[in-house]
Amino acid sequence: MKTRIERKLKVVFAFTLALLLFACQKSDDINYDEITGSYTGTISTIGSDPSSTVATADIQKLGNQIEVHCYGDGFDKTIILDVFQNENDVMVCLTGEDFNNMYGHMPGHSNWNWNMPHHNSEWMQHLSDEHQQSDEHFGNFDMQHHSFNYTFQMSNGDFHFQGTRN
Repeated sequence: MKTRIERKLKVVFAFTLALLLFACQKSDDINYDEITGSYTGTISTIGSDPSSTVATADIQKLGNQIEVHCYGDGFDKTIILDVFQNENDVMVCLTGEDFNNMYGHMPGHSNWNWNMPHHNSEWMQHLSDEHQQSDEHFGNFDMQHHSFNYTFQMSNGDFHFQGTRN
């Protein structure tokens, strides 16, 4: 009798373990082929004298990050961003020293955890682990419209790129 119960417990345990492992697998991996490439659009100044000009953002994969090279008439900036799946879109966040300068700590060195309700997306986990509720982010990929937007904060003002993938 004891061996029969033990076998049932082992089967239940194995099933539960398999279910947990399957449920905890990362199901929202970034498909870099869908976000890398060239985006054509505009770069606009933000502020009291707004203007815009044609611009291009070339995006390439660097490990598990992306490099964004945005350029247009009188504008040329390259940044490295982390990427996070958020339902149907891909969100971006500063990394390294740029992250530290914006948010006051290096990535991976925060204990904010502002008790955001549990979410399954990488983005929500990133927000919960790395940011305070008031932290601002500056861009994303709209996967439905194959577009990318990002606001570059620079010493001579803020510039917003909005473009569609070629």
